[in-house]
Amino acid sequence: MRATVIAAFFGVFLTCTYTAKEATKKTKKAKLYVPQIDCDVKAGKIINPEFIAKCPPGCQDVKHRVYGTDIYASFSSVCNAAIHSGIIDNTGGKVLVQKVAGHSGYRGSFSNGVRSLSLPRWRESFLVSEGKPRKGVTYPSTLEYSSSKSTAVKSAAFSNVLNFASEPKKPEQDLKGTKSADTANTSEKASDQGDTARKEHRTTPGPTPATEMATTTPTPTTTTTEPSTTVPQPTTTPAAPRTTAAPAKARPGLHRGRDMGSSSVHPAYASVVAAAATMEIDSWKPGLSLFDTGFTSKEELNPKPLEPISQGNQNCKVDLSFLMDGSWSIGKRRFQLQKRFLGNVAQALGIGSAGPLMGIVQYGDDPSTEFNLKTYANSKDLRNAIEKIQQKGGLSNVGKALSFVNKNFFLDANGNRGGAPNVVVVMVDGWPTDRVEEASRLARESGINIFFVTVEAAAQSEKQNVIEPNFVDKAVCRTSGFYSINVPSWFSLHKVVQPLVKRVCDTERLACSKTCLNAADIGFVIDGSSSVGTGNFRTVLQFVANISKEFEISDTDTRIGAVQYTYEQRLEFSFDKYSTKQDVLNAIKRISYWSGGTSTGAAISYASEQLFSKSKPNKRKIMIVITDGRSYDDVSMPAMAAHQNGVIAYSVGVAWAAPDELEAIASDPAKEHSFFVDDFDNLYHYVNQLIQNICTEFNSQPRN
Repeated sequence: MRATVIAAFFGVFLTCTYTAKEATKKTKKAKLYVPQIDCDVKAGKIINPEFIAKCPPGCQDVKHRVYGTDIYASFSSVCNAAIHSGIIDNTGGKVLVQKVAGHSGYRGSFSNGVRSLSLPRWRESFLVSEGKPRKGVTYPSTLEYSSSKSTAVKSAAFSNVLNFASEPKKPEQDLKGTKSADTANTSEKASDQGDTARKEHRTTPGPTPATEMATTTPTPTTTTTEPSTTVPQPTTTPAAPRTTAAPAKARPGLHRGRDMGSSSVHPAYASVVAAAATMEIDSWKPGLSLFDTGFTSKEELNPKPLEPISQGNQNCKVDLSFLMDGSWSIGKRRFQLQKRFLGNVAQALGIGSAGPLMGIVQYGDDPSTEFNLKTYANSKDLRNAIEKIQQKGGLSNVGKALSFVNKNFFLDANGNRGGAPNVVVVMVDGWPTDRVEEASRLARESGINIFFVTVEAAAQSEKQNVIEPNFVDKAVCRTSGFYSINVPSWFSLHKVVQPLVKRVCDTERLACSKTCLNAADIGFVIDGSSSVGTGNFRTVLQFVANISKEFEISDTDTRIGAVQYTYEQRLEFSFDKYSTKQDVLNAIKRISYWSGGTSTGAAISYASEQLFSKSKPNKRKIMIVITDGRSYDDVSMPAMAAHQNGVIAYSVGVAWAAPDELEAIASDPAKEHSFFVDDFDNLYHYVNQLIQNICTEFNSQPRN
């Protein structure tokens, strides 16, 4: 009996031991499968909030952009960020990625062979660490990606010539500048008939292509869209509902006479509508539909508890503020036309959380925000809100309004996304009653792209009242009229909806406009040695001219200077010598070939002393050295001194130029700041590349 019990005990023991071993084997077999990603995959494209991925070899490349240090903006390359942080090297490896909240600033740095760029702000960040699972966390074996962008066709070059239909001349005004009541009434009746005719013949807009639906998971996820550089195709927009005006009221003193009506009192928003309108669209939450047709369907007439939320036109990701003219000069009727125009622009833009966001500031004596960027996340709600705006009245203090927007509008708390270009469109009836040049300059230096839409310029008898003649040219980047549109009449404003939308959505041009606007003191250091020769020297000057003409040149914008050198140095012209583009181009053409030896190091020191020591504090200092041979003196020490004094140096070598010297002259990383061509005739190949590099690194270098 005792033997039987002992045998049974050992049998149970062996069975338990076997079972435990088998369980252990199964546990060991359940290894984590790590998905592989490509070098160019950005963290924001992956929905999973935390994941482990395997990076392939060869991701250490400048084309895989990285933004930040330690904490990276989500449109950075995951693998190159991991190399920058030292988690892996260029042979690849496993990386643990954790999504975190967006930051108000990302600092660029050079680490582990990777140059990361700076960024003012971005809505989402991520951390990288060694690719080992954290205890208690389950990692996906398959990564979920956000929906791909619809294929977009880049628009052709936009013509700046606007063919407006001829408008009747403005009625003559009395000494006070007011129109006669009879003329105003006749004009409005004619306008109403014209508007009615246009409304009857206007076509109904077709739906825009629906965006693909993104896969979502119960875990809170993030979808981040990289800024786009394409432009939406034009669509026909319906006229906004007409508003019945209230009886006319007396007005205070005017700077300009117009019809004297007043708009009706603003009704209070219903609590439910207000709550929905002010709710910030949070892309971390799952289950949001990406469907938005861009027009009102029959189903939308019956509200549903869960309305699909539009992601918007992802090909036009801008943060946009309209400065709406609410002065008394505009009058009741034209104020309604302005609201209709803004509503049509909102519809044409395709407002959405992953596309353009739009807020409105109304100005008169003082500016005030009607609603900010995060208040409305679709075109329909935005248009309804615009219809409810009341006219403020007062003067046309545009300069004060621009200062207000610069300091108060583009804040994180107001929905500014950081990665999207900041754009201000200023509506002006006639002319401003204060100065705009200084306020515009400060706004541009903050990275704000300013557009002006001016309607009905001052009549001959009114020009004496204009405080700042040519105020538009002083306020915007004067590049081929791209940033300004003049409309002869408020009744033809509807014609510029699509032209304005095209310009505002040209994000590629906006990205470089910062450098053109705020920009730089650019000093060319030109090799005039004997080995260059007269013919090649003229080719070099053409190269200098081709770069210079791409920048907006004035006292408050980009300034150009030039030094020619051999054994000696000669200041051809300083930054403050010429303040117009044509004068600069003429001065470059007049530079005479010197001929002699090659002392590039001494030339860099000379340029630092004679050009850049006199640069304005708020200007970027950019030196472009062009040489065709090895220098007779040391270039590394003068170049290092220039770098330490805030000069961003580019080197352009031709023919017999020494590669090691080109790298020593160039700012870090040398790969992005040095160029080489085997023949002078091939210099033109690097014009666009050099300009693009200057634009790209605008935020990656600290101000002087």
